Amino acid sequence: MKINAIKLQHKKNTSTCETIDLPLPERVFVPMSQSMGRGCDPIVKKGDKVFVGQKIGDSDKIKACIAHSSVSGTVVGITEVLHPSGKVTKAVEIEPDGKQELSPDIEVPVITDKESLCRAVRESGCCGLGGAGFPTHLKLNYNEQRYKVDTLIINAAECEPYITGDHREMLESPDNIITGIRLIMDTLGIENTYIGIEDNKPDAIKIMREKAAEYDNINVCPLKASYPQGAEKVLIYNTVGRTVKQWALPSDVGVIVLNVSTVGFIGRYSKDGIPLISRRITVDGDAVATPCNVNVPLGTPLVDVLKFADTNIEASDKILLGGPMMGICAYDINMPTAKTINSILAFKKPERKKNELIGSGQTACIRCGRCIRACPMGLMPTYIEKAYDKHDTKKLEKLSVGLCMNCGSCSYVCPAKRPLAEKNQLAKALLRR
Repeated sequence: MKINAIKLQHKKNTSTCETIDLPLPERVFVPMSQSMGRGCDPIVKKGDKVFVGQKIGDSDKIKACIAHSSVSGTVVGITEVLHPSGKVTKAVEIEPDGKQELSPDIEVPVITDKESLCRAVRESGCCGLGGAGFPTHLKLNYNEQRYKVDTLIINAAECEPYITGDHREMLESPDNIITGIRLIMDTLGIENTYIGIEDNKPDAIKIMREKAAEYDNINVCPLKASYPQGAEKVLIYNTVGRTVKQWALPSDVGVIVLNVSTVGFIGRYSKDGIPLISRRITVDGDAVATPCNVNVPLGTPLVDVLKFADTNIEASDKILLGGPMMGICAYDINMPTAKTINSILAFKKPERKKNELIGSGQTACIRCGRCIRACPMGLMPTYIEKAYDKHDTKKLEKLSVGLCMNCGSCSYVCPAKRPLAEKNQLAKALLRR
């Protein structure tokens, strides 16, 4: 089976920029919902003194991702903030005291089996750091009677333009990555691990090979630099040759996929017990004067990060959270950072060429077939668009829209500027309903 791909300009401007710590903001607004899972309820109140790593949000829902304070200071209040998804969520507003005192409750987790591993990962507040944000403890807590998982795949492709956080994770914390991999393999009884890295990161490939050399069952797999190489189904096929069918999970083919920064965090957490309270964010774009990789306390307003990178906010026409292919627009730069934000890209309004002034909007499909040739799953986006417009669920099922990964390749190559990727997502939501 051939998997289609498209070529994008990499624009990895910050690949050589070492991660630097963001100065403490005046206020942080730690969202109670920062992942694909359920939200938490605040367990602190106005006036409470909190410490770095202290649990401030929890839930009895298994799909919830616990929230911790990223600073030491005083709780100013419980407020509501806009989540990057567009939803409104509760947040704990904290005024930092500048001391960054660690919570006395922090302790190194004792991990001896699958149950204690999943419990520790849940307590850490860990979710997928590649952008999707699926609660990691759920991914590890698979049903062993139903799924025979024998392979761990580490997603280090980082195929979106601009973003270099995973690249820096491999260069700056390779030992934590190997520690996390070994912990998961040994605890879950997984036989082999494959680390998929695009070949435009030779320094990362080199260092990960050196660190994995003493383990026969940890393999580094250089992958062709193409988009969307980091999509889960694509990555699984290109590393181990297994095909994940429509509506199926990686565990259906014996695989768990974890982002490299996620597994690096798990490795560090197993050593120091400090939960997920900050994350590396790439800041770039033509409106950013000082592109960089920044370690940001969770809950820091976006505007503080943008100002740190000397961003011309007034000239910014579009600010994206995530990459230019799959990221979403930030419609409020005062919204807080969350665990799922791996980059902030600020762009000026593009200048139109003379031949773009007329006829530059959406037009009828010209039947060129570019969207079909670009789709990594071999779908037919124009047919899906027509079926969705008619709400023809039988046709949508037949067209296998459930295989769509929302990579955006179809919209990217469409000369008619059809909203194909958006229609694909609406079609999937229609089928789920």
